[in-house]
Amino acid sequence: MKLQFSNNRDSYRRAFVEAWHKQQNNQPMQPLEQLIADVVKLHPEYHSLLENTQTAIEKDFDEANGQQNPFFHMGMHITLMEQVISDRPAGIQQAYRQLLTRLQDQHPVEHAMMDCLGESLWQAQRRPDGMPDEQAYLKCVLKLLANDPPRH
Repeated sequence: MKLQFSNNRDSYRRAFVEAWHKQQNNQPMQPLEQLIADVVKLHPEYHSLLENTQTAIEKDFDEANGQQNPFFHMGMHITLMEQVISDRPAGIQQAYRQLLTRLQDQHPVEHAMMDCLGESLWQAQRRPDGMPDEQAYLKCVLKLLANDPPRH
């Protein structure tokens, strides 16, 4: 199977379900599948959802009524990890490592950085070119180093 994300909600969600099933059954995984499984491991609250393929693919989440979309949330973790691995924007990898040294826990570090990422994406929607401002995003992350990052 070739893992491929798309704009199709079902195939995107199926990638999470299949990676988690492979993890649970000790099956070989592609690097992206392993990254997905690692993110899912951090979120035991989503394990039961991912164990039922049909529900995971079809369920709608009403964020206006306080239902967080787990696929969006875990996708933000994956986006962040891809940024750290590729060091884009330049400096994000070092900031991540410094925050990790300070907090000693990957999950709250990622959540604090995801707040900056979410703000950056929200601002990008309002920009004429629709592109995130990488420098503003990095500046937000660097502010976390100057302050005590929130523990989510």
